Order: sequence, then C-alpha cells, then structure tokens
Amino acid sequence: MNAMLVVIVGIAILVVGYIFYGGWLAKQWGVDDTKVTPAHELEDGMDYVPAKAPVLMGHHFSSIAGAGPINGPIQAAVFGWVPVVLWVLIGGIFFGAVHDYGALFASIRHKGQSLGEVVALNIGERAKKLFLVFSYLTLVLVVAAFASIVASTFNGFPLDKEGNVIEASANTNAAVAMISILFIIMAIIFGLAVYRRGAPLSVATVVGVIGIIICLVIGLNFHPIYLSNTAWMWIIGVYILIASVAPVWILLQPRDYLSSFLLYGMMIIAAVGVIGAGLTGADAAHMDMPAFTGFTDTMTGLGTLFPALFVTIACGAISGFHSLVGSGTTAKQLDHERDAKPIAYGGMLIECALALISLAAVSFIWQEYAAGDIRTPTQVFATGISRMVASIPGLASTQQTVSALLVLTVSAFCLTSLDTATRLARYMFQEFWLKPGETYKDVTGFKATLCNPLVATAITVVLGVGLGMTGYSKIWPLFGAANQLLAGLALLTVCAWLGNIGRNNKMFYVPMIFMMIVTICSLLQTVTNRFGKIMAGAEGVDWGTYAQAILGTLLIILALVLAWEGIQTIFFKKKKA
Repeated sequence: MNAMLVVIVGIAILVVGYIFYGGWLAKQWGVDDTKVTPAHELEDGMDYVPAKAPVLMGHHFSSIAGAGPINGPIQAAVFGWVPVVLWVLIGGIFFGAVHDYGALFASIRHKGQSLGEVVALNIGERAKKLFLVFSYLTLVLVVAAFASIVASTFNGFPLDKEGNVIEASANTNAAVAMISILFIIMAIIFGLAVYRRGAPLSVATVVGVIGIIICLVIGLNFHPIYLSNTAWMWIIGVYILIASVAPVWILLQPRDYLSSFLLYGMMIIAAVGVIGAGLTGADAAHMDMPAFTGFTDTMTGLGTLFPALFVTIACGAISGFHSLVGSGTTAKQLDHERDAKPIAYGGMLIECALALISLAAVSFIWQEYAAGDIRTPTQVFATGISRMVASIPGLASTQQTVSALLVLTVSAFCLTSLDTATRLARYMFQEFWLKPGETYKDVTGFKATLCNPLVATAITVVLGVGLGMTGYSKIWPLFGAANQLLAGLALLTVCAWLGNIGRNNKMFYVPMIFMMIVTICSLLQTVTNRFGKIMAGAEGVDWGTYAQAILGTLLIILALVLAWEGIQTIFFKKKKA
C-alpha cells in the first residue's frame, strides 16, 4: 500500500465528513448565528473575550493537539495500519468530531460554563459534583504530566546512565527553553498590538509569522539559560499560575494563535514528505508495516486490540480532554455560533489528518520500530518524516534540520497545552462550589475565598506541580482510560441536554455506549491486573500499584453511577437531585 494514497484518500474522506455530516449536525441541533454568544453577553476582559475565528481556531487547535495525535497512532501501529486507519476515520467523523462540536455547542448555550453545569441542569446536581471531581482530578494529572514533560525538555543538565551530562541534549533543551520564552514575549506584544492598539489581524499575523522564524533562529543559535529540571519545575509553576489568571487576550489567545502556525508548518512539511516520497517512487513511499498483525500485541505489550486500540488512539479519533477545552476556554471566546463547526468539528478532523500522517511516518521506519531501535513516538515521527523529505530529489541534506524542527515543534506544544489545562482546572474547581447560574462573584464566605481565581489556580498549581515532582508516572497508566471515560460522559451529557430541549440526539447513542464499554473494559483489565499483582506479592509492587487498583475501581463505579443517571434522563426523562 502506498502511504501517499492512504493519507490523501483519508483526508478526502475527512473533508466529505466535515461538509455533509458536520453540516447535518448543525441543522439537527439548531445552530443559530443570530444568537448572542457568551463571549459578548458576559464579556469581562478576563475569561470572556470575543475572538476572531482564526485566532480562536489557533487557541483551540493548539490546546487539543500537542503530541496526542502523534503518539497514539504510532503506539497503536503494532496492530497494523488497517485498524488504525479505520478507527481514525470512523472515530474522527462520527465520534470525536461529534463529541467536540457537541461539547462546545452545549457550553455556549449554557453561558460558556463547563459541561459540569450542563450535567447539573440536565441530569442532576449530584451527577454534576461527581463529574467535576473526576474532571478536576484528570486535569491535575494532566498538569503534573505536562509540567514534568516541559521541564524535561528544558532541562539543561540531562544525564546518561552513567550520570554524565549529555551535551547534545543539553544544547537542544536550552534551545527549546529559549524559543518558548521568546514565544511568550512575542505573544504579549501581539496581544497588545491587536487588542489594545487595533492592529489589523492580517498585518499582525504576517509580522507574527516572521517573528516565529526569528525566534527559532535566535533560540537555535543563542540559548544561554541552562537550569536543572527542578528549577524549571518551579519556574513553570509560577508561569502557569500567572498565565492562568491573566486575561486571555494578552497571552492565551495570541500565543496559541501564533503557536498554531508552527503546527500547521509541521503538517505542511509532513505532507510534502509523504506526497513527495510517493510521487518520486522512493522506497519509503510504501507502507512497510503489515495491514493487520493480530488481535493481541506481542511487540510492546499493549494488550488486545479491544479495548487497547480505542484507548491508545485518543486525540487522533476521540479524546475527553477536548470536551474540557471546548466547554472551558473556547466557549468563552466564540464570536459567532457559526464558528463552532470549523473550530470544533473541523479542528478534530485536522487532528485526524495528523494521525494519518503519523501512521505514514512509523510505516517508513517500521523495521527499526519493530526491532525496538526507535520507539519514542516523537522520535519515530521526526525520523520518519525527515527521511521522507530527504528522499525527495534535491533535499537529501535536509534530514537533520527537518528532524530537529519537528522535535522542537512537538515540545513547544506541551507548554501551550499546560496553561490551558491549568485554566480549565481552575474553572472546574470554581464551579464545584457554585449552584447552577452562579458565578464566583455571586458567593460569599469561604466559598468566595475558594472560588477566587488566584486561590483556585494556586491550589491547582500546587497539586499539579507537586505531583509532577513526586511521581505522577505511578498513576499515569490510568490516564488513557480516564480520558476516554471522560469522552463517554461528555457524549452522555450533551445527549441528555439535546433530548431535554427536544432536539435530535440519536447520533450520540452509539458513540457514548461504545466509549463507556471500551473504558470500563480497559479499567477492569487494569484493576484485575493490579489486584492480581498485589495478591500474589509480585516484585515491583509499590504505592502506584495500589493507587491504580483503588482509583481504577473508583472510576468504574463513577462511570456506572453517572451512566445510570444519564440513561434515566435520556430514556426515561427522569432527573435526579
């Protein structure tokens, strides 16, 4: 199979899905561009700030993307390219994009508040509390993981197995740190120019893209800041504390918008590599991996195709984290209801396209991947794409440069997603203490203190960064299932709301039931495995094993309780307190 054909045909199918299925959904749900969005109705210059569609697309896409659509397909490639392609296309069009679009639309019809508010009004207050606790804990884990990942990519003193500093990695890390710092400064200038000086977005964008190139050149050649991993963790903690309470127009909107051009550029380079290699007849143009390897992964120990495939490929098909972004920050900035389709539905399908490109990348170096020589997804992606580009006549000398730029781009997006996750966690923490319709400005006493943006963010940062410094990896294996469980719960929530307002919600039935079954099966496997190790007194059993067993059990119970209450609302029109 020619990789170029897989990518081109796949993207064509995604475009058809966007035009026809996405358009049908808008009609079924009653998307109405004459309605005033929360960004205008509740504009406060802090969280509710209308953003032009291209700017908001940059924020939304930067926040939901990161390394997700790269890591998942590459790891799931052990089952063969056919299962991956089928899940990316079917999951993306009928599961993930519906999930993202529905979550954003439901939020803008509930004053831009999170899905927790939608749960409270359409399923019940108890269900809201459970949903918010689960979502908040998931986001704290995301903050811990992303803070740790970002710090490791900034670490100026990476050590090898003998404890010696790896000079090449130290220089690369220092360059990434420098570029990220320059990006932040440039974003603030961009925000001030566009929102306070009235600079035309087109002119500011051109200047911003030139600025991105300058930042890359400076960062790659001048990076004097070499700090330890611990020092960077403290600095990142302070940064996300400030960034998550700062007005969105001064940092979040402009930085994510400008950063999105890096991701677009990465996708263009990758597309050039895939198509160029295919047209020139290079050996790399053919997918070297098997179409199907079997129902059980014997290469990396990922498990059985069901449920592993559907938990591993998250951002490339459907991811619960997207619903938090859509109903958290994006809904508070949406200028018009018509923008929801390209931003949410379209943004998800662009991720699907990136997932297909990632699959092509691993297929080009399949023998090395299968042998275990290259396994880290980011390295697999960078190596595969750079080799494709280098196979094009006249570009043989570009491999090292392209590979370095791809790694830098993926690393830069971890920081973008980090402070978005922190801001989302702050929203969840605040809403936990509020009644339907209330804002943090309406409460008094201890609730006013806890709901204060700075206090709520500080609590989140302390928990997230603290966990990141003490061992989030011990419970990270639960994240895949927890993330997909969140997707199932988001689908259930939007389905219940649409049913309550008399709109067609049947397109949610199959996705929500399937995702609930997938995640419960995955969690049951994890819990059974961990309890088995504990009972057998196996080696390597530590607090992480106990934590996974206990938390996994609690997640199963949570899923069943919320599913039951949601089913009563959807099918029996009952709402519990």
